[in-house]
Amino acid sequence: MTIAGSRVLITGGAGFIGSYIAEALSDSCDVLILDNLSSGKKEFVDALVKGHGMRFAKADILKGSIRRFLKDMDVVIHLASNPDVRAGIKQPSLHFESNVVLTQRLLEAMRSSDVKTMLFTSTSTIYGEPPVVPTPENYGPLVPISTYGATKLASEALIAAYAKTNGWRALIFRLANVVGGRSTHGVTFDFLNKLKKNPKKLEILGRYPGTLKSYVHVSDVVAGMMSAWKAESEQVDFYNVGSEDMMLVEDIAKIVADEMGLKDVEFEWAGGVDGGRGWAGDVTKMILSIEKLKRTGWRPRYKSAEAVRLAAKEMLGKP
Repeated sequence: MTIAGSRVLITGGAGFIGSYIAEALSDSCDVLILDNLSSGKKEFVDALVKGHGMRFAKADILKGSIRRFLKDMDVVIHLASNPDVRAGIKQPSLHFESNVVLTQRLLEAMRSSDVKTMLFTSTSTIYGEPPVVPTPENYGPLVPISTYGATKLASEALIAAYAKTNGWRALIFRLANVVGGRSTHGVTFDFLNKLKKNPKKLEILGRYPGTLKSYVHVSDVVAGMMSAWKAESEQVDFYNVGSEDMMLVEDIAKIVADEMGLKDVEFEWAGGVDGGRGWAGDVTKMILSIEKLKRTGWRPRYKSAEAVRLAAKEMLGKP
């Protein structure tokens, strides 16, 4: 499928991943960035609006009509959600509203528009803790262990049903842990901010040596999504996006401290819950099979440790 010339609505387009997608489309597509700025930041896309003619609208999909934003659009790239996985522990309704209800409202609005394609960013947490690793897209049953994963899985199901019913194309991307310079949450972001406050000691959620997971740089995520978009696919198709290795939380802490030029930082492990998880619903081990996406011609440029180090450099403003 040809991307150039497409009229694209990006929900959550001023957020971490959304702003990088907008950048990738800045020279080839007519883009409208939609964001309520609850976690996104207008400064992430200001240069695109001023220098590339992109449009920006501050609006909340959970409130009011959104049909006007879909007018004349060809594609919706749907990223709007609550990105704080831990928020669902005390307030599960936050994820239900910002993932399931929000997605259903968007899909209903699309039914009366001319949009025929949706790209959706889901998460590796929809798999829960599968015994099969690396985990392929056709693994089942899917048993998420967090409300975040559960509501993303419910959103996947809604998108698939609406696409099949209405003849749309839907591409669903299950992302590993995404890192990059504009991240507003996540372990790398948390460590950096904790060490800015106390460069001598770092509290780490969980139990030594921490969880073992795959980390992927946001630039690899965007490249993977673009590759799948251009490729031939099923009407409703699923793609894992990640790196090809895993790393421990302890190693992330060491990389962040190193990039900050800190020596002899004391790591203080908080003990965790349920056998050493950082928090209830935290997956202890995760690596995705990315062979399907690789068949479109995409390859991740960075291994997990390289992605984390690059993200730390970007967050610190290093060249």
